[in-house]
Amino acid sequence: MELKTIGTIHTDFAEKFGIPRQSGLVEELRGTIVMEKEYRNPDAFRGLEEYSHIWLLWQFSRAEARPAAVTVRPPRLGGNQRRGVFATRSPFRPNGIGLSCVRLVSIEQDRQLGPVLHVAGADLLDGTPIYDIKPYLPYTDAHPDAAGGFAERVQGHSLRVECPAELLKKVAADKQKALLGVLAQDPRPAYQEDPNREYGLSFAGYQLRFRVDGDCLFVLSLSSDRV
Repeated sequence: MELKTIGTIHTDFAEKFGIPRQSGLVEELRGTIVMEKEYRNPDAFRGLEEYSHIWLLWQFSRAEARPAAVTVRPPRLGGNQRRGVFATRSPFRPNGIGLSCVRLVSIEQDRQLGPVLHVAGADLLDGTPIYDIKPYLPYTDAHPDAAGGFAERVQGHSLRVECPAELLKKVAADKQKALLGVLAQDPRPAYQEDPNREYGLSFAGYQLRFRVDGDCLFVLSLSSDRV
């Protein structure tokens, strides 16, 4: 079976570090999906604007190449407990296919690029290939009473973010909430808890350094990549 790339998503994440572990956790994150030339016919999107959310099937294009593992160590379990690969959303799978539910903000009809999809809450790396787009159906896709396994037990984990005002104002106004939301999700590997360790994060053309002590994340420096 051959999978065709139908489009590419553009986001504020130039590297994997810092990307939320699930879609929808940071609603302020924005992304745009540009279709390949053969899929730019507006008729292919007729009626999609009636839906508030869509499913994206995509490729873990930057995941480290390695043989498919039977078990993995989920970061949210501290990296020292194993679960079966099919009981996790690890990127190291028999087939590197990802699945994300995002909010469809709008469909722009660009004169050169055709339909461009603007989405919110995306957990994808910039330049990720998209394999398919499907509408999200609340009456069948939502199961409020479903059991969430170990992921449900750790879903409330978040940090208080302390960022000096003089640093935050360096960030474009429309990116500030998204950046704070990303930091609150605790980008660190779960097994790293050294309060003196500094971490670097690249987001939307900005580079920042931070450290975490207990439940608080402290932004130490922030600069722009732009010349």
